[in-house]
Amino acid sequence: MADGTGAATGELELGLHWRKLVVGWAENGHYAWAEDGASISLDFDLEGTDRRLTLRLMATKELLVAFMTDGHVLKPGQIALAAAASNAWNTEQLIPVLSVWDVRGPGPCLAGVCVLPLVCRMTPAEFGALASRWAELARQMFVRCHRVFQL
Repeated sequence: MADGTGAATGELELGLHWRKLVVGWAENGHYAWAEDGASISLDFDLEGTDRRLTLRLMATKELLVAFMTDGHVLKPGQIALAAAASNAWNTEQLIPVLSVWDVRGPGPCLAGVCVLPLVCRMTPAEFGALASRWAELARQMFVRCHRVFQL
């Protein structure tokens, strides 16, 4: 990087350009995406299931957050099993972090999260590779939860 702005390497500061990077990744991958005021969402098929993975990217004050869920509402008897599945995933894989969530939804569900500091600088290709990796890991995580834990 020649001047600290990233101009020489094509790097973009995530805090200023996260929407551009996400949309570029989605369009390069031919993924359908939707934007609301605060986030950009993409949906992916979960192989071998009748479910879809939703990957929602948004910025907080300091972080780019990738939130992922298959939207399956857990039954009361599944919460302990979901917590065990989360612990197993997090111990073995670490990324995305998996947990049981109940945020503004109809009930608890499994959700994964990946984050990056907004001060990061990345080229569009680097961001695309990272976002593709996050989406692939999220697919693996939810397919595993469905197949192994019947969640």
